[in-house]
Amino acid sequence: MTPEQLAHVGLRLAVEGPVATVTLDRPEVRNAQTPAMWLALAEIGRTLPDDVRVVVVTGEGPSFSAGLDRRMLDPATDAEESVLGILACADDEAADRIDAYQQGFTWLREPRFVSVAKVRGHAIGAGFQLALSCDLRIVADDVRFSMKESALGLVPDLTGTKPLVEHVGYARALEICATARVVEAPEAVAIGLANRSVPADDLDDVVADLAAALAAPMPDVVTETKLLLQGAADRGLDEQRRLEREAQVRRFRAVTAALGG
Repeated sequence: MTPEQLAHVGLRLAVEGPVATVTLDRPEVRNAQTPAMWLALAEIGRTLPDDVRVVVVTGEGPSFSAGLDRRMLDPATDAEESVLGILACADDEAADRIDAYQQGFTWLREPRFVSVAKVRGHAIGAGFQLALSCDLRIVADDVRFSMKESALGLVPDLTGTKPLVEHVGYARALEICATARVVEAPEAVAIGLANRSVPADDLDDVVADLAAALAAPMPDVVTETKLLLQGAADRGLDEQRRLEREAQVRRFRAVTAALGG
């Protein structure tokens, strides 16, 4: 997509060497999200240059994202733009539309890069789920996570339920989702929802340093490591050992080739 097309749906993409930064750019509505934005995010994932090794996702202004733009729940909004357009679809077609929206989130889990959510201020509903889609979350000390879907009579459907359970456990995830309560920075770090909390003024520099460190190893090192760790909890020890051995043989050969051996 062109910069103009991305701007039309409230997004910016900047690629500097191995680091790509995706910015939600609707600060006037606290970066509220729309279906058009989700489809554009999926397209970014499909067309990202192969040499990108770190993806940073952030929001313009004082908030990461306030979640779904409430206009998308207004019957007066055009059906092609509104999530209410789903109501006019048969169940299978409605599920297919949600699947297309989910792809705006799932690409951030791909092993070819490490994704980092740089989160300040509000990360509500779809904003919370976008942060959860990333491998790592570095948050400002003013962050406020909340899964607000239940307050609207809905469930989280933008791929946030699985990582939430993986990070904080079933019981805590259920309580966070069902009550729609706010999780602030100290608790987010304590329960494993965030990797680190820093003063808001330091957030940009801390994430820039992290992105540089993640991009520093030889190509494919972080990819191989991410593949080993993804799903490790669901594998038996023997299978995990096998995958480690196979990955290490590939790394030995890559290192030897790089040294001219």
